[in-house]
Amino acid sequence: MSGRKWTRREVLKAGGAALAFPHFIPRRAFGVGGPAGADEQVKVAIIGLGGRAGGVVDECRGLPGLRIIAVADCFAPRVDAFISRHGKDQSWKGYEDFRKMIEREKPDGVMIETTTHARAWIAVIAMQMGCDAYIEKPMSLSIAEGRYMVQAARKYNRVTQVGTQQRSIPINNWASDLVKNGTLGKVRAVIAPNFVGPSQWTDQPEAAMPKGGGDRWWDVWTNQAVLRPYHPQLHFGWPKWRDYDGGGECFGVTGWGTHSYDQVNRALGTDETGPAEIRLEEEVKVSNTGKFSRPRGEEDTGADYHAMAQPVVGPRAKITMKFASGTELKLHLDGDRGPGLGAIFIGEKGKIEINRNQIAADPKEIVAGAEAPGPERGTPHHVQNWLECIKSRKRCNADIEYGQRSTTLCYLVNIVRAAGKVGEILHWDPKLERFTDCDEGNKLLDRERRKGWELPGLT
Repeated sequence: MSGRKWTRREVLKAGGAALAFPHFIPRRAFGVGGPAGADEQVKVAIIGLGGRAGGVVDECRGLPGLRIIAVADCFAPRVDAFISRHGKDQSWKGYEDFRKMIEREKPDGVMIETTTHARAWIAVIAMQMGCDAYIEKPMSLSIAEGRYMVQAARKYNRVTQVGTQQRSIPINNWASDLVKNGTLGKVRAVIAPNFVGPSQWTDQPEAAMPKGGGDRWWDVWTNQAVLRPYHPQLHFGWPKWRDYDGGGECFGVTGWGTHSYDQVNRALGTDETGPAEIRLEEEVKVSNTGKFSRPRGEEDTGADYHAMAQPVVGPRAKITMKFASGTELKLHLDGDRGPGLGAIFIGEKGKIEINRNQIAADPKEIVAGAEAPGPERGTPHHVQNWLECIKSRKRCNADIEYGQRSTTLCYLVNIVRAAGKVGEILHWDPKLERFTDCDEGNKLLDRERRKGWELPGLT
């Protein structure tokens, strides 16, 4: 293990005003280091060593141009375990403090595979320290937090990739371009899932810390959220709870919804805008994701995902959004039919259903004119695109602005449900990212952060 443990005072100091003017001066400021050349490997460090990080490493092993040099996690036992399992032959260095890792190892980029509630704080600091960033989805815990991340990326000229990997799957892009380029004629409606939202945590009696954990670690893990007594359902089940995510489970708003709604934006060409109107169609109720009584149809692209969605229970309500073009986005589908990771696009000349690595059309001739690409694993393509853009300094397939817009759709679902104005049309200004007629909704665009864990100033 490299790096020492830190005191609570050091943690809080680093999380607050001290980082407004970071004492780590990016190496590129001196004209040394800098992005890798066209034929060079990109030095990458990984922050957050849970299951997703392990999956990414395994899927991207041997990827041309990728050189992982170090890993970090605030929970010390995970660092050694991760290196032993995924990189014991790779000479990776391990850290508890990602800032020390960046300062000492000087990676070109970092992959932020942490909890959602910690991502923005880590991403902004990493960008200030000179790193390009691959940021898992959802990239933020609120709409305002996401916009701050975009501002940081632009200010520091960082190459960013958000983990909505369907944007790097050839068949998904091929089908999206059919929609965007007018194969269906005018798109009248898009039908997407009615995803499950987050639940509210109820405090439980304090549980024993896991071996290797302690008060300082739990303080760091908690980040911007309220510092609660340790409980394993928070530590390991954080995607379910509102204070840590927006519904990060299977068939959850920010879990699968980020992929589905990003697919909508990719096909409609609404990558840098949002809806103009939003309507809550029914009262919010805690329910299963569907009836699970329908037979699987031949053209049901989501059949492989139905069993994953079935056990998920949580707050749901149908919502309809409308873009300035007049296209309606109906978030109405249950978890037992249709594209759980995509959407159905209905136009004047027919419809196309786009799911991960699968498409269907009615009439079938819509997609029969040219041979579609075959299925591909999205993560290696997505990471490869990020590596190439680090070298070229071009925008990635899922640039942080695109990630902000798809994440915004997710949080608008949660906000409109929370406002509870059934049947009313609420007007959203996608340029200002505010409601023009819903004060209750505007109060939910941001989160109050715990003292000492404010986002660093963009100086």
